[in-house]
Amino acid sequence: MSDQIKFIVDSLNKEPFKKNYNLITFDSLEPVQLLQVLSDVLAEIDPKQLVDIREEMPEQTAKRMLSLLGILKYKPSGNATDMSTFRQGLVIGSKPVIYPVLHWLLQRTNELKKRAYLARFLIKLEVPSEFLQDETVADTNKQYEELMEAFKTLHKEYEQLKTSGFSTAEIRKDISAMEEENDQLIKRVEHLKKRVETAQNHQWMLKIARQLRVEKETEEYLAQQKQEQKNQLFHAVQRLQRVQNQLKSMCQAAADAKPESLMKRLEEEIKFNLYMVTEKFPKELENKKKELHFLQKVVSEPAMGHSDLLELESKINEINTEINQLVEKKMMRNEPIEGKLLLYRQQASIISRKKEAKAEELQEAKEKLASLEREASVKRNQTREFDGTEVLKGDEFKQYVNKLRSKSTVFKKKHHIIAELKAEFGLLQRTEELLKQHHENIQQQLQTMEEKKSISGYSYTQEELERISALKSEVDEMKGRTLDDMSEMELTQECDEKKSQYDSCAAGLESNRSKLEQEVRRLREECVQEESRYHYTNCMIKNLEVQLRRATDEMKAYISSDQQEKRKAIREQYTKNIAEQENLGKKLREKQKFVRESHGPNMKQAKMWRDLEQLMECKKQCFLKQQSQTSIGQVIQEGGEDRLIL
Repeated sequence: MSDQIKFIVDSLNKEPFKKNYNLITFDSLEPVQLLQVLSDVLAEIDPKQLVDIREEMPEQTAKRMLSLLGILKYKPSGNATDMSTFRQGLVIGSKPVIYPVLHWLLQRTNELKKRAYLARFLIKLEVPSEFLQDETVADTNKQYEELMEAFKTLHKEYEQLKTSGFSTAEIRKDISAMEEENDQLIKRVEHLKKRVETAQNHQWMLKIARQLRVEKETEEYLAQQKQEQKNQLFHAVQRLQRVQNQLKSMCQAAADAKPESLMKRLEEEIKFNLYMVTEKFPKELENKKKELHFLQKVVSEPAMGHSDLLELESKINEINTEINQLVEKKMMRNEPIEGKLLLYRQQASIISRKKEAKAEELQEAKEKLASLEREASVKRNQTREFDGTEVLKGDEFKQYVNKLRSKSTVFKKKHHIIAELKAEFGLLQRTEELLKQHHENIQQQLQTMEEKKSISGYSYTQEELERISALKSEVDEMKGRTLDDMSEMELTQECDEKKSQYDSCAAGLESNRSKLEQEVRRLREECVQEESRYHYTNCMIKNLEVQLRRATDEMKAYISSDQQEKRKAIREQYTKNIAEQENLGKKLREKQKFVRESHGPNMKQAKMWRDLEQLMECKKQCFLKQQSQTSIGQVIQEGGEDRLIL
């Protein structure tokens, strides 16, 4: 067993897992962590298995792992020969069950990758025979089988091409092509050398080009290292977030970590699981079996005609009449014991239905909780990707508010210091203007005094002499520099070396400067974000202050002794509206009661009036008909002619 664990730890510490375990840390893993390790190993074999097991139900995890292990043809060994024991150990994360699975998977990872890949295309879907009677389904199934056979053939050819080497003729062609390309490159290099040799300082230029190429290669290498470090940082952040979530869940679980509460919680969970296993699931399974048996019986029966349906309906009616007669006989007996048992049976059935309903509600609540946790995790990840920060809650939000308050005080102090500096700058600027004006006045006074003493231009001459002496010193300095330049002309090679060193140093400083600029840019962005959050917090505080002020005014108006002021309170207005609505509802109920009581007689009276109206209408029609018959002319025969008199 120790050799097995050692092999697992060594394999997990290598590529592509890089778990950094030792024997002690691996053996001290929790069942959930051990299941996550198994899921990661299965994900290396089949990428579809890349799932965080905390985001799925234990039954789904066990089903997913068992289905893949079945595809990979894993057979439990040792104490796990019983499949039910193996499944149970896989669900609870038992070490004697998971360690052999990990050892078996890590021994033959490449082989299992190939098997998992082929299983995606070669596991045949079994279509029931009754569906194959349809021509469309049968044709589709036939095409599916033909494509599967074609895939097998192509995969065999691919494997043969992988194992078989290239032919000698192809290798010779490749060698000759590479030799020709090499000759062309040599000729091109010689041509470029001839062109470069004609230029001045070509050795120095070649040296600079070589250094440039080396620096570019170094830059590419550093960029690659930077990308790798970014990837490592991303994975490290993900691991940190996972560990932090696990720590939060453990802290929440440990908040109520008394032995009594833990035992009570475990007992409730055991009772629920026991009820689901012993009562609910067997009933559902029995109902499904009955339904399946009934459907199989219906399918096996021959097609029924209209006469068969009529016969069945007559039998059903006869059986219903017999049932009604038996029920009537039983009710006429009126046996008290049977009545009590019936009452108890009804109560028991009601309780069982309530129990089933509550169990279903609990199961739905658990599923809803899991879905909400997954949704919350997704929202947190989206928020983190959007602005790179975690969603704060609880104590973290309080700490963040305290941090904002401290930053607000620092900001106010700095703002006050800036205001003082601006005031001092204005004062100094005004002082400078006054001193300039005073200097101009002194110059004018000095000129008038020089004119009085007949030495006008003395101060100007002194300034000119100082200027000439300064120019002489500059010329002397230029001469010295010229001599230095002449001496430096003899040290051109040393200058070039120093210049290359300077360029490399300048490049390093430039890279550092770019890094510092990026950091400054990032800090400015953070500052802008903090300022926006600060303003948002201030707006929220102002809104809360307005709401608090409204609530305070409402409370003052409510407890005020002034009736006029008290009537302005919103509570009083709502109370008045409620009382008015209650009175209105009371009146409407009385009206409804009156209408309900008088509805029958009124409807009867209305019917009598309608009947009377129909009777009067009938009499009217009869009278009109009689009048029309008597007023139609009569035929008078005179002289053999018929005349109609109107």
